[in-house]
Amino acid sequence: MRKDYYSILGVAQDATQEEVKRAFRRLARETHPDANPGDPTAEARFRDVAEAYEVLSDPTRRRSYDRGETVDLGDLLMGGLDDLLRSVFGTGGMFGFGGQQGPARGRDIAVESRVELAEAAFGTTRDLTFRALATCPQCEGTGAEKGAVVETCGRCNGTGTMQVARRSMFGSMMTLTTCDACHGSGKLISKPCSMCSGTCVVRQDRSATVQIPQGVSTGTRLRLAGQGEAAPYGGRPGDLYVEIRVLPDERFVRDGDDLLFELELDIAQAALGSEVAIPLIEGDATSLSIPAGTQPGQRFPIVGRGVGRLGRRGRGNLDVIAKVVVPTKLSKEEERTLRDYAELRGDSVKSKRRFL
Repeated sequence: MRKDYYSILGVAQDATQEEVKRAFRRLARETHPDANPGDPTAEARFRDVAEAYEVLSDPTRRRSYDRGETVDLGDLLMGGLDDLLRSVFGTGGMFGFGGQQGPARGRDIAVESRVELAEAAFGTTRDLTFRALATCPQCEGTGAEKGAVVETCGRCNGTGTMQVARRSMFGSMMTLTTCDACHGSGKLISKPCSMCSGTCVVRQDRSATVQIPQGVSTGTRLRLAGQGEAAPYGGRPGDLYVEIRVLPDERFVRDGDDLLFELELDIAQAALGSEVAIPLIEGDATSLSIPAGTQPGQRFPIVGRGVGRLGRRGRGNLDVIAKVVVPTKLSKEEERTLRDYAELRGDSVKSKRRFL
């Protein structure tokens, strides 16, 4: 049965060459056998995708296919798939196609930084220390002892990579891999550095400074590019990730960019109203007018006095939540006053004193 190459790539019959290429790039990564280990159907699905692109990417073959004619795919099946993949993905390839090239990249590192709520609200600077691979201080990353002879690797001709042939159902495929003689550095050293044994790196205490922006919360990750572990044999260093943990605050509870503050009021303050001082996250205080008849749980927002917004200007609000506190002990005079109040209101209360 004739294969529907348009359906295989998921494109319309009037798709442009660029749309066809985009579809192939996406599906090639999804269906390639290297990305589907253990799946016996992956190779067949990948072959269909490759065939579809080989036909639809070539105007002459595409016209023949659209007319219902038989399309010759002999060059693809005889080993031309490697050239096809390189034309789409370049010499770098994608995972299994291009292979690893040159020295391996250094590892990424994650460290935790604990900050106070006020620091998270307005941002701060942290000096971090951690133990990781660093450029060897003795050879300064050359891997060579002083006076050693450094020559171009004869196995890879100084490129750090080698082409390796691999057999597949499509024929012979060439992939790039790191040279095993020079470890991707492209150089051979007569006398390796005594401190790092020629690897160019040693494990030691490291330090870094991170600018923590306003509005961070627990779980926020900050990336410091190139400040992770140094890579052996001159590879690219990894990245440093700083994971933020915001410590709890005794006064405030955070709710996104807003802060919540529980204000304790006695019965008289809630009933008659009051003027109270509210602490602020920045350290000072502001005055807040509590109206008469304030109910438990009632909120009073103080606009713009919350947490700074991450990646944006401005701050959230400070929400003051009224908490009416009922006294557990009363003096004789206080009890007498309350009983008079209850009598005026017509409230039924116990005749016996409860508070002493």
